[in-house]
Parts: sequence; structure tokens; C-alpha cells
Amino acid sequence: MDYLSSGQLNVVSIIQLMLAPAVMISACGLLLLGMNNRYSLVVNRIRLLNEEKRRLLLKIGERPLTTEDNIRLESIARQVGFLVYRIKLVRNSVLSYVLAVALFVLTSLLLGITSVLSIIKLNYFIILTFLLGMIFVLIGVVFAGLETKKGYEIIQFEVAAHE
Repeated sequence: MDYLSSGQLNVVSIIQLMLAPAVMISACGLLLLGMNNRYSLVVNRIRLLNEEKRRLLLKIGERPLTTEDNIRLESIARQVGFLVYRIKLVRNSVLSYVLAVALFVLTSLLLGITSVLSIIKLNYFIILTFLLGMIFVLIGVVFAGLETKKGYEIIQFEVAAHE
């Protein structure tokens, strides 16, 4: 009976150990969902600005562009440049989160393998993969913060251009 109890406790401990990376996978999933939303918004904004630019350039055949039209074209060009930089930050954040998820999945698999095969030598590698996953989460958060800052700068530029 004692063996069964300790065996059950061991299984419970193993499952608990494997759940820590799973929690981080879920957290990264939520972060990825938010970044994918940002990605869509930035791409749509670039498309809208490019469409506005095309409409303004079509006016050249009909009539000469006004000073206001030229200022708007310059503003659009600058905003698209800012948005391209912003989309790169989003991409970097997403890639960091995806790498983190991969590392957390690897950590969980290694925990399961170690518990079944009793390979103690993998313990340092397991800790390393989990810590690398956490580092990639941090890198993703830094890129997300930079992207938020850039988004704010773009809005400030657009508001200042309309004043």
C-alpha cells in the first residue's frame, strides 16, 4: 500500500512539474493573440494609407496637386515608414513568443522523459530550456513595449500633422 501511495505521489509530482511549462505556454498564447491583433491593425493601417496615397496620385491626371495634397502625401510616406518599423517590432515579438512556446514544450517533454526513464543528467538541460523560454518571453515583452511606444509616436505625429 505504501508503494502505491508513493507511486501516486510521484505521478502527481511529475504532472505538477509538467504543468509549469504548460502554464507558460498558455500565457504566451494570450500574448501571441494580442500581438496578432496588433499585427492586423498595423497592416490594415498601412493598406489604408497606401489606398489614400493612390487616390491622391490619381488626382494628378485630373488636376495639379495642391500644397495640402503634397503635405498629406509626405505625411503618408512618413507614417508608412514608421508603420513598417512598427510591424517589424510586432514580428520580433511574435517570433520571441513562438520560440518561448517551443522551449516550454521541450521543457515539458524533457520532464516527462526524465520521469519515465529516470535520467537525472537531463535536469540541468531542463532548467536551461525553461530559463531560455522565460528569456524569450522577456524579449517578446520588450519588443511589444517598443512597438507600443512607436505606436504612440505615430499617433503624436499624425495629430501634429493635422493641427
